[in-house]
Amino acid sequence: MSRRALRRLRGEQRGQEPLGPGALQFDLRDDDDAEEEGPKRELGGRRPGEAGKEGVRVNNRFELINIEELEDDPVVNGERYGSSLTDAAAPGNKGRAPRGHTETKVDGGVARTAPPEQVGGRVSNASGKLRKKKKKQKTKKSGTGEALENGLEDIDRILERIEDSSGLNRPGPAPLSSRKHVLYVEHRHLNPDTELKRYFGARAVLGEQRPRQRQRVYPKCTWLTTPKSTWPRYSKPGLSMRLLESKKGLSLFAFEHSEEYQQAQHKFLVAVESMEPNNIVVLLQTSPYHVDSLLQLSDACRFQEDQEMARDLVERALYSMECAFHPLFSLTSGACRLDYRRPENRSFYLALYKQMSFLEKRGCPRTALEYCKLILSLEPDEDPLCMLLLIDHLALRARNYEYLIRLFQEWEAHRNLSQLPNFAFSVPLAYFLLSQQTDLPEHEQSSAREKASLLIQQALTMFPGVLLPLLDYCSVRPDATVSTHHFFGPNAEISQPPALSQLVSLYLGRSHFLWKEPATMSWLEENVHRVLQAVDTGDPAVEACEHRRKVLYQRAPRNIHRHVILSEIKEAVAALPPDVTTQSVMGFDPLPPADTIYSYVRPERLSPISHGNTIALFFRSLLPNYTMEGERPEEGVAGGLNRNQGLNRLMLAVRDMMANFHLNDVEAPHEDDAEGEGEWD
Repeated sequence: MSRRALRRLRGEQRGQEPLGPGALQFDLRDDDDAEEEGPKRELGGRRPGEAGKEGVRVNNRFELINIEELEDDPVVNGERYGSSLTDAAAPGNKGRAPRGHTETKVDGGVARTAPPEQVGGRVSNASGKLRKKKKKQKTKKSGTGEALENGLEDIDRILERIEDSSGLNRPGPAPLSSRKHVLYVEHRHLNPDTELKRYFGARAVLGEQRPRQRQRVYPKCTWLTTPKSTWPRYSKPGLSMRLLESKKGLSLFAFEHSEEYQQAQHKFLVAVESMEPNNIVVLLQTSPYHVDSLLQLSDACRFQEDQEMARDLVERALYSMECAFHPLFSLTSGACRLDYRRPENRSFYLALYKQMSFLEKRGCPRTALEYCKLILSLEPDEDPLCMLLLIDHLALRARNYEYLIRLFQEWEAHRNLSQLPNFAFSVPLAYFLLSQQTDLPEHEQSSAREKASLLIQQALTMFPGVLLPLLDYCSVRPDATVSTHHFFGPNAEISQPPALSQLVSLYLGRSHFLWKEPATMSWLEENVHRVLQAVDTGDPAVEACEHRRKVLYQRAPRNIHRHVILSEIKEAVAALPPDVTTQSVMGFDPLPPADTIYSYVRPERLSPISHGNTIALFFRSLLPNYTMEGERPEEGVAGGLNRNQGLNRLMLAVRDMMANFHLNDVEAPHEDDAEGEGEWD
């Protein structure tokens, strides 16, 4: 008979057999306590000097399951209520056979025999001890955290003492060295939603965007744009960025094109030369994140008054370029440079400029100002897009007068900003508008007003040809003493150099509405009369300014012409010199620099002019897709017509032309007309 059957006959359960002295025993104690107690245990499991503390020894391993449940029950007088071990009348214990007595060893021998209830009480006491030990561990951890916090507080106190001893923590405005760089870009101001929330509230701005964000599948977080669910799934188009060099705290970066991206770029150039926007659409179907194609198609949509699609394409181009950023490239530091002479970098400049223009038209001048600072920080010395002609306008529109004044103060010494008409008139206007703020102290208001009057008088003396066109833009009729005076009269506008006339037209076409306020006009009138008094008295500054106008404004540099083309201000574009207007200006690369640095060269195309076939040229003028035998049709042109299809279309066109072509007989002069051969009266 097996042992299992024998146990069944005796009414015993497995695990309740009397155990010998070497039976398995479980000691419920924490390992941490065991490590902290250095002395070894004595024979029999007792530790020296621990008469009242015993580990819980369990003969049946299944009793350990209920010990974990005891921790959740309240402890009263060392016992737990609701314990399954101490409650003999629990419903789950009715079907169990009565357990035998449990033996507890003391000093290697059996001390006493206790019923299960007592064992349950001991287990309750042991679990209570466990809970106390866990509380001790928690207090140790919290004590460690408090010590760490106290250490950090001590570090902060040490730093404060160092600052106090060095004198950096003095009251008043922060010193110039501790302020952020003048071209520092803030990430939060690159998002137009931040500005729109300030105007209309977060509920109105983000109400429609919240459900879309849940379905967003773009894992990369970007600062310049927010990816949309309607865009094609992003895959690397072959655009990357590398670090060229780092010196004097500045890092020079450059975008790079892979071989696949270079092939797409060649197809794009062919599509642009075809003068057909549908060819660019076909290219974007295969390369949805080709930057130049997106920018060129954006211009086509803008010309067709589809502003929403144009803006969406520019944002997609920015997203493609931002995903290619180098890990060390920073938008906000103002220490990262991109050389405009490299064609791969120009796309980023133009994408930022177009996005800035859209933001300004959308009514977000503060965000547009941040984009303007970003473009200027990429190459502040050369300023390829001449953002200094625009940054003052955006600062005034955003009512960020302090920033404009600070930029003028820091850059006037080495950039001569006062020689630009836009800065010469915008900075005193910023001082005047700052003096109109009621939250400023009285002495600061008067100081700003005096500074504004001094600067506007200098501007009127240096650029007298600005006054009458400005009043004309503002629909203000000037005083007779002003309009008839030789200094501000029509002769002042006619006699100024063409380069200066172009700068004046650009400024007035863009910022004239900022002067329409009545308070501003009265302040301007007051200072105009003061300038006339200085002219009549023979102030030597008037003659010095006239000499500077003739010397400084001989010819505008190429970056100013590029800025005028991008601005699309009619008055300024009309003032461009003939050598610029006669050039072919491409929207994706307006007026490229003469010293361009090419990283790869476009392969030579087979030109139809080289054949010298007049008939072929005539057929090409009728059908651009017509190809002669031996020529390869260009890749990337929409339609994909082969040679036979081109010939068939050509034959049909010639047939239609011949069918509609009739020769009419010349009618003979009537004999009745006696005056046919007479003389002209």
